[in-house]
Amino acid sequence: MNNLRRLDLNLLVTLDVLLSEHNVTRAAERLNLAQPSVSVHLAKLRDIFGDPLLLPGPRGMRPTARADELREPLRQALEALERAVSPASPFDPAEARHAWRVAASDYSESAILLPALNGLRSVAPGTRLAVLQVVPSRIARQAERGEIDLALHTSEEAPSGLHRRALFTEHYVLVSRTGHPRLKRRPTLAQFCELEHLMVSPDGGGFRGITDKALAEVGLTRRVVLSVPHFLFVMSVLASTDLVAMLPSRLVRNTSALQVVEPPVDVPGFEMAMFWHERSHRDPAHQWLREYIADSV
Repeated sequence: MNNLRRLDLNLLVTLDVLLSEHNVTRAAERLNLAQPSVSVHLAKLRDIFGDPLLLPGPRGMRPTARADELREPLRQALEALERAVSPASPFDPAEARHAWRVAASDYSESAILLPALNGLRSVAPGTRLAVLQVVPSRIARQAERGEIDLALHTSEEAPSGLHRRALFTEHYVLVSRTGHPRLKRRPTLAQFCELEHLMVSPDGGGFRGITDKALAEVGLTRRVVLSVPHFLFVMSVLASTDLVAMLPSRLVRNTSALQVVEPPVDVPGFEMAMFWHERSHRDPAHQWLREYIADSV
């Protein structure tokens, strides 16, 4: 460690060229330095390594055993350093071998990732995508540690300290099975409240949500008879029973077994966004993924 503190990059570059040329004059020409400067560098290197490194010979200079030991590790180290400080190369999705990790709810999976998936497999066939369950309280920490590349979540509950890009604004619709006998037309508020409702409670077990808050403002309540933690089960229940649900509209696009009706109550929508950490903000691969997802929704 003490030797590292005494070294600078210029000395290592000089040593690499000297070990290649075995000649101070030719090394100076390659380095675009004066010969005395290269000689000074060599003197410092000899002092640091405690070894002559290069000895006079009949045809220039010949390396010592210590110099021969240094040659390959030094070359590899300088090449690695060159790659590290070189400008990032443009991202080529066709050749990429990235494994991306995205935190998402089952809603975000259906509304955001699913529309992007087929195209992603086509343009970036060598990549992999891992979808992790989103836990809002952990998003910032996971992103900082590099455990996730992106999080898909509502802007209202935006984690602090992360970059954000809005994707779209969602609104709620009333959903039932196709041909529901009590939804041949838009229901009145009273009829809406009499229907048997199903709702998604992400925290589990809740029977009140944003729709109930909107109804409470006009002094009404509805009949919530089933509460589930995920959206996937909701679709099967709606298609096979007379229960209804207030759902984000993107969940029921192109679903023939279900019908959509405008609700008689105004329920506030929400904005969906993606979040990422500063550590990956300028990474070409990460930038490409963000743009691709944003263009797909």
